[in-house]
This record gives sequence, C-alpha cells and structure tokens, in this order.
Amino acid sequence: MKAIEMTTQKSLNDIVEDFWSKDGFLPDFSKIDPTINIADKNGVYKINVSAPGYKKKDFHIAVEDGALIISAETKTEKEKNKENYVRKEFSASSFSRRFRLPDSVNIGHIKAKYNDGLLKITINKAKLDHKEVKQIKIN
Repeated sequence: MKAIEMTTQKSLNDIVEDFWSKDGFLPDFSKIDPTINIADKNGVYKINVSAPGYKKKDFHIAVEDGALIISAETKTEKEKNKENYVRKEFSASSFSRRFRLPDSVNIGHIKAKYNDGLLKITINKAKLDHKEVKQIKIN
C-alpha cells in the first residue's frame, strides 16, 4: 500500500511542478553555501569561491579580529499577472564564511575579483625578516 501512495504522491508533485514551472517561476532550491578552495602558492594565499547567481555588489569581504569574512546576499522578486490570477514569487539567498588568517599575511594587500560566478581572493604573505634587529623595551 505504501508503494502505491508514494507513486501517487510523486505523480501529484510532478503535476504541481509542471503547472507552476511553465513560466520559470519555480524557485531554485539548489543554492547552498558555495564551495571554497584555498591554495598556498608562491607567497600568496589564493581563495576561490564558487558563487553563481550573485552580482559583484552582493558580496562583502572584510578582515575582522584576525579573520577573513566573506559574505553575500541576493534577493529576487517576480510577478506575473494573467486574466484571473496574480502570482508573485520571491527568493533570497545568502551565505557567510569566516576563516582565521595566519599571522604571516599582509592585510593591506588583499585583492578580490568576481567574474562568471567565481570570486577570486588573493592574500599576500608578509615577508618575515628574521635577520632584522629590533630592540624591545622592558617596562
């Protein structure tokens, strides 16, 4: 009996999806936190964030309390008027990721670029010169 109920429910879901998605109004539930790759290459940390569907203005990147914070938020709204009905749908998507930065980074040289759904962030490592002599005052 359960197999029949599941088949019937699936068929009803398909019918509803077909009806509501004809004009492209079916919400996109596939948007989840983006995947992020971090590489350490030649004195530079390279961070790639796969975030399609966002615009450059949707992103906010900041360094706070020794951490790199990457966040984005987007909202869309669609309205369709037909003879006997009005249909209005909206979607919102956001994410926020936080990464602790090592002490050996140069916060003044962080660059970001967003193109074709990929946010690329580069963070230069600070050049530590252990040969430098520095006098430390004892209080």
